[in-house]
Amino acid sequence: MKFFFPIILAIIFPSCAQVTTPPKTTLKDHNSIILAALKSMPSGYGYEASPAAVHRLAAHVSYKNQRFHQDLKKIGPSFCSAATYLVFLRSIERLGLSKTLPEKNLTQLAKLDVNDGEEIFGRWNANGPGTAKLFADLNCGTNFTSYAHARPGDFLKMWWTPAIGVKERGHLVIYLSQTPSTITYWSSNQDHGYGTKTTAKSKIKQRLFSRFHSPENLHKLSQLPPKDPFLADMLHKEFSWQQVITSCKVRPTP
Repeated sequence: MKFFFPIILAIIFPSCAQVTTPPKTTLKDHNSIILAALKSMPSGYGYEASPAAVHRLAAHVSYKNQRFHQDLKKIGPSFCSAATYLVFLRSIERLGLSKTLPEKNLTQLAKLDVNDGEEIFGRWNANGPGTAKLFADLNCGTNFTSYAHARPGDFLKMWWTPAIGVKERGHLVIYLSQTPSTITYWSSNQDHGYGTKTTAKSKIKQRLFSRFHSPENLHKLSQLPPKDPFLADMLHKEFSWQQVITSCKVRPTP
């Protein structure tokens, strides 16, 4: 993803094969699990969107003994897509999927040394609607734009300008709450790092919520091609909002 200022190479990891039936949960439960995973994250650690931050992330996230290991102290200052992805991995673990998905694919989920648009984290970390496109392709979540339908625990991509792709400036967060004029979210934010932040809705030019609700479909990870050209091209080309709507199967309501 190209963040606020610097352009970051993305990283990623491949897919997952077949999965034993995961614990059954409701739509509301999935958001609760994401929020619980979020609460397990520390506060602070600083913000850094750079190739060095990417390399530290890749070096200190791994899968072993049915657990995702995240050494946050060694990862140090991080960035928005990394922070939200770490929460996503913790949510997968809380759902019991770190014990039911094939170990090879779980190890691939923890591999963060690929380019934008490639494998899993490369999709998540890409410019544009990385998380939304991944959820749409796996049919493991719903993408929508309505503030009225947002629930705490939804992932949210915000664009600070109308540009999507090579010239964009955006932020990937986990939605928490809103007022008529503001929105509060969690991510790795500029200056402080991990934590909550409130922003005026008027500053957000485009938004895209992604709600994770069908973890059983993560077995389709192994069916994804190694590279998503649409997301990979975000580093070099400009895209329209209509292309985002179509590619991510964005619905008017969740």
